Amino acid sequence: MKNYKVTISFLGTAYHGFQRQEGGLATVQGKLERAIYKLLGERVSVNGCSRTDAGVHANEFVINFFLDSPIDCRGIIYGLNGVLPADIAVKSAEEAPKSFHARYDCKGKEYVYLIHNSEIKSPFLADRMYRSWYPIDEKKLDRAAKAFIGEHDFKSFCAASCDKDITVRTIFDYSVCREGDVVKFTVSGDGFLYNMVRITVGTLLFINDGKLSEDSIPSIIAAKDRTLAGKTVPPQGLYLNRVFY
Repeated sequence: MKNYKVTISFLGTAYHGFQRQEGGLATVQGKLERAIYKLLGERVSVNGCSRTDAGVHANEFVINFFLDSPIDCRGIIYGLNGVLPADIAVKSAEEAPKSFHARYDCKGKEYVYLIHNSEIKSPFLADRMYRSWYPIDEKKLDRAAKAFIGEHDFKSFCAASCDKDITVRTIFDYSVCREGDVVKFTVSGDGFLYNMVRITVGTLLFINDGKLSEDSIPSIIAAKDRTLAGKTVPPQGLYLNRVFY
């Protein structure tokens, strides 16, 4: 039996997140496990590097699973791409040590959040970006975002339903830039709480809109109070962009 480390990408619009759920809801994990069974006749449990919320996408998402089949890595890539739905793609595959686990061996992640900042909507971006017509000052938000960098208790920036006892995380970098009508928020860290990225983006948008001051982030972090931070922006603009091992 071999352990395979596989990198995929997916459009999350049609799925209730990555992780398999009760009640037959469509998930990326469920689609992968069914595709492996269809291709090889083996029932496997796919481990993912992250759970992801409903509607969230991934440019790079790492999974691992064990196979008895003699199939090689090229066969995994092209075989699974032949049976997976169009919104999930296998990018690479390699044999990994039997001890490797996509989630527990992960050292960090990078997320990207995209906002279509235009007065004119685009029918092609509705499920792939959050749209905000109000002008965004990306330079101002880039300055404000630097306050997230470092090791902090991010209790103010996680959903009320977050079940983590320890809410301290380390943010490696946080930047905001503009590419035409698209404003791109890029954040990397050793781990993220439930809805943390979406709440930090929402907080920066509150700063942009004048609802919070540009220097307010340190005091919000110190307060450990979710009600002081900004809104939770919608999931369709969020992408898991890179995974670090």
